[in-house]
Amino acid sequence: MKLPAMLLSCAVLSGAWAAAQADPFLRSSPVQVKPALQSASGQAKAAIAPAAKTLAPAAKDPVAQTSSKAPAVRASGAPTTLNLTNTQNVVFGNPRLSGDASATKLVFELPVGATYALVPTFGGLRIDVGGARVVAAAATNLAPQLSEYRAGGGQVTLGTPYPLSLTDGWRASETTVAGGGRVLIVELGPGLRGGAAASVRGRVLAAAPLSAEAQQSLLPPPNAQETAQQGGLPPGDSVRPSPGVLTPAPPAPLPGTDVARPSDLVGKVPGTLSAGATVTPPRLGKNPGMTRLVLDLPPGTSYRIVPNALGLRVELLGVGLEGIKAAAQDVSPEVRAWRYEPTAQGVNLTIVTGAPTTARSGWRGLLLPPVEGGERSRLALDLSPALANLTPMQPRDRLIASVPPIPATRGTAILALATTYVKPRIVLDAGHGGKDPGAVGSVVEKEVTLAVAQRVRDLLVPAGVDVVMTRDSDRALHPDKNTDLTMRAQLGTPGTQLFVSIHVNAMAATSAMKGYGVETWWNPNHTLSYDFAATLQRDMVRLTGAFDRGVKGYHSLAVLRNSRIPAALVEIGFTSHPVDGQNLLDQNYLDRVAVGIASGIRAALIGGLTAAGPQPSAPVASGK
Repeated sequence: MKLPAMLLSCAVLSGAWAAAQADPFLRSSPVQVKPALQSASGQAKAAIAPAAKTLAPAAKDPVAQTSSKAPAVRASGAPTTLNLTNTQNVVFGNPRLSGDASATKLVFELPVGATYALVPTFGGLRIDVGGARVVAAAATNLAPQLSEYRAGGGQVTLGTPYPLSLTDGWRASETTVAGGGRVLIVELGPGLRGGAAASVRGRVLAAAPLSAEAQQSLLPPPNAQETAQQGGLPPGDSVRPSPGVLTPAPPAPLPGTDVARPSDLVGKVPGTLSAGATVTPPRLGKNPGMTRLVLDLPPGTSYRIVPNALGLRVELLGVGLEGIKAAAQDVSPEVRAWRYEPTAQGVNLTIVTGAPTTARSGWRGLLLPPVEGGERSRLALDLSPALANLTPMQPRDRLIASVPPIPATRGTAILALATTYVKPRIVLDAGHGGKDPGAVGSVVEKEVTLAVAQRVRDLLVPAGVDVVMTRDSDRALHPDKNTDLTMRAQLGTPGTQLFVSIHVNAMAATSAMKGYGVETWWNPNHTLSYDFAATLQRDMVRLTGAFDRGVKGYHSLAVLRNSRIPAALVEIGFTSHPVDGQNLLDQNYLDRVAVGIASGIRAALIGGLTAAGPQPSAPVASGK
């Protein structure tokens, strides 16, 4: 009796197995649903229907195809009765969306038993889901602050046109709704702060570096034809992040480190140096816009870092060379070559970089303890021409020396027995404002330009300069852009000496790696505009250590050409670049930019590069 029963059972199982193998839908990907964006008032433009009613064919998800947890789906879109895991009937996804120009809100229902982790990255927020099946979906052009929505393979990716840190650019919270269930609320916006609230039950993780296949090369700065824009707007002001294109992430900081500050130029590895200790070849980690070079140093090794015009020289004392080639081919756009050379005291490592380095720019370094179970400490050197000086300024370095008053009748044909002296007057233009945000990326342009302009004003007023602000709040002078630019330029009334417009640069996401550093623009509206622009550029580069893109004048800018006094437009960094954009988030960098602009304005006032100053003997032929 037992044998027939066993044969019958085998036959049934064999039939079930054969039927399963014959069903082609067992190997298909989850179908996708496209969420819809609601208006600012919260009214949905298109309702998001339940997944079972709105599933439509979508591109195959390779992750879902190879995963043992991929749901089995029939042609009708309904799950099969085959239950391989406990997550098939528990779903996560299909968020409710709403938002406006400043922020986008997504509300996810949290099924019982589901877990999740929030991973902020340079390209957006990733949600890793466990204990539930992620409803696959793909959509672009959802909202200004949500460039992409992807779901499938246990993850939901919320792409943003600006980077996220652990606390900046997003907020997340959990709450209990009327029915007793819980929801996860995610808000995205460049001005948001806070990250995960205390109510969030999921984990918050730091993003890992991109794989080698996903890395992009850092290209040279763009030429004139690439940056010129039409319509008289500053270069980069008309650039918006391309929908669905995520800027690659910068390298993730190593645990327990502060990569925002350079290490001392001289240091020593803890421990006692052993006789015959040798160095090993450096390890290179290549990331978009930055290369990390790591030296594994024996205990007791002393080092000295010497920056120069060609790169860095790392002097290692007390160690030797053994079995290391003189040069290596493992290079990147930031590290052109490296070479070990023996010395009487030890070994020198010469690193040839793509741009000059200084004591506080072009690189950052830190000494890390050995990994668990190891004995060698790690000297990590991050190399990128976009790495600027982010060290805090001392109070004495912020002071701008006083500017002497000027005769009220200076530059006129009026003769007076007693000349009246007045403060020199300049115009500071904080680009954009109101409904015009300017470039949006790591920062919002209108916010940064106002913050820098206010800093410059606060530096110049105590020095005896009369400062006129085109705006001192989040507003525009006129809703029409051309009229607004003309009104800003015309604030340089008779008696005003100089005009400075402050902006933040940007490039499309597909070309973001080409743009980094500071540049200053001029127009031939006045014979001294070029000299004034060159003075501003010189002092900004000197104070910030930022990449010097030079003085540019091949494109006519409305805010400059409509001015009747020496005028210049400064671009203080690229919000679209993964490294340069982080500079604009650093308050120390903004302080240095402001001191550089204020210093350049003072130098121009003292040197006579003003509307009432002496004219050059010959006009400037070119601004390039």
